[in-house]
Amino acid sequence: MPLVAFENVVKKFNGTAVLDGLSFSVSAGEIFCIVGPSGTGKSVTLKHIVRLLTPTSGRILLDGVDVAASSGAELMRIRGRIGYLFQSGALLAWMTVQDNVALPLRETTHLSEEEISRRTQEALAAVGLADAATKYPSEISGGMQKRAGLARAIVRKADIVLYDEPTSGLDPVTAATINELIVKLNKTRSITSIVVTHDLAAALALADHIMLLDKGHAVVCAKPEEFARSKVPEVQAFLAAAKGKWS
Repeated sequence: MPLVAFENVVKKFNGTAVLDGLSFSVSAGEIFCIVGPSGTGKSVTLKHIVRLLTPTSGRILLDGVDVAASSGAELMRIRGRIGYLFQSGALLAWMTVQDNVALPLRETTHLSEEEISRRTQEALAAVGLADAATKYPSEISGGMQKRAGLARAIVRKADIVLYDEPTSGLDPVTAATINELIVKLNKTRSITSIVVTHDLAAALALADHIMLLDKGHAVVCAKPEEFARSKVPEVQAFLAAAKGKWS
């Protein structure tokens, strides 16, 4: 059984289908990258997994449980398994880095402050930010803000992390650091990673599978080497556009 599965998911906004019969599955422990042109529903797909959005029709399954049909304690249990790294990092400006990271524990658990502090420090150390705990978001770089957001995403011992454009707006060196962290957490914590990215080169390097999303449906889902050799016209066009950006 796949860990995450979309079954013929349709999502309409004001009558327009952003997701249009989307079906795919993600196995436990893999890095699954979603690529595609802007406005094709990549971020919308992530929001359905954690039920920030609900589908117009179709099912999203997590370990066989229909996320959209869940509520109450069951939905809280599902969300407790999932960390979310937002595109902006989404840190609260008036809180220190450590308080931002600790926020999910304080809001959703009954842990002691001692245990919250221990887990927060552990998460910060995992992303290389142990020395930045007492700084405010305005005092650290964009890359460090992304890493702090990632620490917050894993602090509840999430076994699934959703990454929404994790390297957007970062210089190549900092972007490489974030990509290395994704791989490290995947290996050391057995985290299943679902990554929406515009960085095709990174996706080809780090993913177990890559899905091209276009016009709300999966055009191709394949291993990186198969994706790069695909003769599907939409994939060829996307690869050519990406190559133009690199050159």
